[in-house]
Amino acid sequence: MDSLQTFQVLWFVLIFGLLLGYALLDGFDLGVATLLPFLGRTKEDKDALVASIGPVWDGNEVWLITGGGALFAAFPHAYATAFSGFYPAMMLVLLALIFRAVSMEFRAHDSARAGLWEKTLAGGSALAALLFGVALGNVIYGVPISGRMEYDGSFFTLLRPVPLVFGVAGLAAVLLQGAAWAVKKTEGALQERAFRAAKILLGINAAAAVVYFIVMAGAFDGLFQNVFFWAALLMTLAGLAGLSFSLQKKNDRAPFWESSCAFAGLFLAAGAAQFPTLIRASNDPALSLTIYNSSTGLYTLQIMAVIALVGMPIVLGYTIFVYRLFKGKVRGDDSY
Repeated sequence: MDSLQTFQVLWFVLIFGLLLGYALLDGFDLGVATLLPFLGRTKEDKDALVASIGPVWDGNEVWLITGGGALFAAFPHAYATAFSGFYPAMMLVLLALIFRAVSMEFRAHDSARAGLWEKTLAGGSALAALLFGVALGNVIYGVPISGRMEYDGSFFTLLRPVPLVFGVAGLAAVLLQGAAWAVKKTEGALQERAFRAAKILLGINAAAAVVYFIVMAGAFDGLFQNVFFWAALLMTLAGLAGLSFSLQKKNDRAPFWESSCAFAGLFLAAGAAQFPTLIRASNDPALSLTIYNSSTGLYTLQIMAVIALVGMPIVLGYTIFVYRLFKGKVRGDDSY
């Protein structure tokens, strides 16, 4: 492997890591927000749930912004195809995230319409989680691409059965992340409801994971010979099995990590099916955008690698600092 290929692979791994970090971190706050109407019986309950994600949700989105920026700099052709081709879907995601952010602020300052803002918070969060999964499913399963590296379909092209399986599995994983986070951060009757929700969502996730892996194995040739696919399957099984045990024992610390392990397994399976492709062409495999035909030059990849070597530890350090600063349980009198 020459130097250019080495850096192309390196940047695929780095972008994968950034998007995985976003999925795990922003996943739980999207999940908590979606579950807000179901877990929160009183204003104090809802205040506690919002307070559990309030100090960290905006920092979690840094991982998505950084991943998108890295994709733009390292693989500009793939970035252009994805963001121009999926423009209507991306606008829906953007609107959902805007409603999520606005609703959290307005809920705190517009008490007369707090119920409305809670509904938009839950709806925007659920829609964003679903659409992220559908977008990932389309990128992996394939979309029609022209000879000019342009998306050659419509909005409804994106709503096919296989990408929707990705969307449903992703939404289920996000909801389980949210329930596990609520178990970790709350106490009393609210925590008991979070435990019950996590048990229900565990069963839903197990069923969704079975369908997801069956679809993956049927849709992509050679996955059974891919060691990362088997590692992903084992991670998902181990995470769900450990979570089942922890929920039975009413352990409130382990479920979040076990849920994250299962979620990471789903994500790793997608990466195993995708590498080295970035956007698969469903109409002609020769038109697929890969890390080799859509990357920038070697010099740019090298410079960016140096920047990443400096920047990534800062992002990781900041994330660890924030989570340590706001560790511990939230209570009904906490607000955000």
